[in-house]
Amino acid sequence: SVINRFTSVFDSKTAELLSHHQVGIKQSFPKEGWVEEDPKEILQSVYECMERTCEKLGQLNIDISNIKAVGVTNQRETTLVWDKETGEPLYNAIVWLDLRTQSTVERLINSTPGKNKNQLKTGLPISTYFSAVKLRWLMDNVEEVAEAVLTHRAMFGTVDSWLIWCLTGGKSGGVHVTDVTNASRTMLFNIHTLDWDPELCKYFDVPMEILPQVKSSSEIYGSMNSGSLAGVPISGCLGDQSAALVGQMCFQDGQAKNTYGTGCFLLRNTGIKPVMSDHGLLTTLAYKLGKDSPAHYALEGSVAIAGAVVRWLKDNLGIIQSSAEIEKLAGDVGSSYGCYFVPAFSGLYAPYWEPSARGIICGLTQFTNRSHLAFAALEAVCFQTREILEAMNQDYGVPLTQLQVDGGMTSNRLLMQLQADVLCIPVVKPSMSETTALGAAMAAGAAEGVGVWSLTPGNLTTIPTDKYQPLINPEESEFRYARWKKAVQKAMNWETTEPIISNGNGPVSNGNGPVSNGNGPVSNGNGPVSNGNGPVSNGNGPVSNGNGEH
Repeated sequence: SVINRFTSVFDSKTAELLSHHQVGIKQSFPKEGWVEEDPKEILQSVYECMERTCEKLGQLNIDISNIKAVGVTNQRETTLVWDKETGEPLYNAIVWLDLRTQSTVERLINSTPGKNKNQLKTGLPISTYFSAVKLRWLMDNVEEVAEAVLTHRAMFGTVDSWLIWCLTGGKSGGVHVTDVTNASRTMLFNIHTLDWDPELCKYFDVPMEILPQVKSSSEIYGSMNSGSLAGVPISGCLGDQSAALVGQMCFQDGQAKNTYGTGCFLLRNTGIKPVMSDHGLLTTLAYKLGKDSPAHYALEGSVAIAGAVVRWLKDNLGIIQSSAEIEKLAGDVGSSYGCYFVPAFSGLYAPYWEPSARGIICGLTQFTNRSHLAFAALEAVCFQTREILEAMNQDYGVPLTQLQVDGGMTSNRLLMQLQADVLCIPVVKPSMSETTALGAAMAAGAAEGVGVWSLTPGNLTTIPTDKYQPLINPEESEFRYARWKKAVQKAMNWETTEPIISNGNGPVSNGNGPVSNGNGPVSNGNGPVSNGNGPVSNGNGPVSNGNGEH
């Protein structure tokens, strides 16, 4: 699996994209449910992107000395720990949708009053999704991390912290920082004080000294230490979904955007007061654009699998050769013909927060073919978005009248039309798709000491858009959505925490279970099929390799 890293350069007066380069980096899957990235490869991809982008600017006769600031946007929750003395990562980056921490999550939930996953009141449920449980897992399971923490050499951060530390000097004076939008996604952060919470750190048994300093989304963190942009200040750091919210100019209360990437993330600006969800959503920091500016909050719905389902169809099933093919394949049939696909590969995130769910395809007939499956996969992205939007309308109290969208999947026109049909409201897509990078550039350009980008409402640049209107009647949309909800219920509770293979009395065990190394009917002991004295055995049974008749 390959994830792209981007560098983009914008004109601060027009928001025009001047130059762009991307580099793919690999994700690895060491075990089922584990997802990792190489921190050094992440860093090298950033260096390469910046150098190639500068070369392209030169080819356009644009002097790179015109670049006034560098902004950073990153995958939130992806977790790293490194050694501040050697500068070396102590383990691979654990990616946001990794599931290895489920046992850690269950242990933490069981320690709360009433075993309530929402007990911490941080705006986030205790879930494998967030960084604190990944950090706890690293400290518990990786000897190098545990030793570095004990000897005060460990540094923790999400990808933004790792990159900024490396780009500003690394072990030779690198700056260890993060911004409020990334910090608020760790479960160690107090959304009211806008800083690390000592009580939460104590609950997770995380020493505060390994945590980065928290800044606003639009501050200067340091200067580039090397390369073509040496000396240019790094300012403006945003988690990717907050960056997209800023890039979509969603600065007014009630405005919302949905980003279609590996996952799907719908954020709605709720203003300067956090709104706590009663319907399975997250309460998060949207942005804080300046040291003395107020923080703005958002309600968020997170979907684990969106674009990743297309990659799964390509890499795992081989029914398409490239991601771009899915639009034509699904368009050939124009309907799933009753086939429904719930891509709960990593459980279900909002609004369910159900880690036991697993992917399911149902409603299959002899008529079903790969085109119907492709259509059902695209429809699944749209249905998941509708579930989020319905919960958000209930929490916010005012229905959304149109949805702004961005991200790689929005180039799929069929998907955008399906989304409008499923939601029964218009879907608005900017003609310039790099809104996440644009948001980081805006925050960087607006930082005090840079000041080349104005974020006041009257000075915001208007970006051309395409609008998709619903084309089916609401009754048809409701029918299809009800079928989807039925499929979701069938996807629940597939995984359990009980071990399939055990040394006790489980169904497959080394004890007394029906298949065992003890006394079960199929065993290495005295069962009817055994390596002992059973009727079919390697011992004394009537059919055996010992003293039996055969």
